Amino acid sequence: MIKLGLHSAILGSLPFEEVVDYISSLGLETLEVCCWPKGKAERRYAGVTHIDVDALSKEELIKCREYAEKKGIEIAVLGYYPNPLSAVEGEADVAIRHLHKVIDASADMGVNKVSTFIGKDKNLPVDANIEKMKKVWPAILEHAEERNVRIAIENCHMLYTLNEWPGGNNLACSPHVWREMFKMSPNIGLAYDPSHPIVLGMDMEHHLREFGDRIFHVHFKDCRIEKDMATEYGRFDLPSLWHTPKLPGLGDVPFASFISTLNSIGYRGAGVIEVEDKSFEGSLDDTKRGIEQSVRYLRQFI
Repeated sequence: MIKLGLHSAILGSLPFEEVVDYISSLGLETLEVCCWPKGKAERRYAGVTHIDVDALSKEELIKCREYAEKKGIEIAVLGYYPNPLSAVEGEADVAIRHLHKVIDASADMGVNKVSTFIGKDKNLPVDANIEKMKKVWPAILEHAEERNVRIAIENCHMLYTLNEWPGGNNLACSPHVWREMFKMSPNIGLAYDPSHPIVLGMDMEHHLREFGDRIFHVHFKDCRIEKDMATEYGRFDLPSLWHTPKLPGLGDVPFASFISTLNSIGYRGAGVIEVEDKSFEGSLDDTKRGIEQSVRYLRQFI
């Protein structure tokens, strides 16, 4: 059975314990915990540090897991979404060093799963980025294998803003890339988000049925294609001009069939609500209303 939970990024203003207490009060079962290095983030929903892997000892990390367990919450995955293939000087090195720390923390806690991005050099074509991936990622995956940690790569293209133009900052958004990615290690799979194939015009049912055994984690996020704006700008322009991230059930993702297919392929992991809907971000109370609305909607299917 799919376990319904929350991606912690949207509650970045709350400490870890308050996030756990809140989602426990909603009857949720699982949590994706953001583990960015502390400091100001350059993009929305990034830079959230609910568990500081730079500062906490192994014993303190285990206490975080035990706190959640006492509230009936399983920590499904530690999340950190940088660009390990960035061409910006120093950016990839910082990302890779911290990713190793998140892998170690996940192993120390007994979570044994990390969600992240493959990354991308936005100025290179896909096949050149695949070759770059094959040079950068084997050492990361070797470390993950040694620590018995699985790596779940989100299928997001990360092409929304001008600083992500022209090619986006995450390579792993298509089956063409996934097949090459999976050759590197049995420990690498997908953190599958159904909103991204909507933007890319892909058949998510095909993805689930072909790659079901490599889906390690699921995000429940929705988006709406603004057809008049897509007609105005065309889909080769920035997606932020013609699509809108929404709460589950308020966009174009067919959640009934999506969740039905997850069940039919035998997925039994976490499905975490990821809130990126500006209509529900005016205040913490607004955000909580959005989370609670999403829980009510998804409980129809889970």
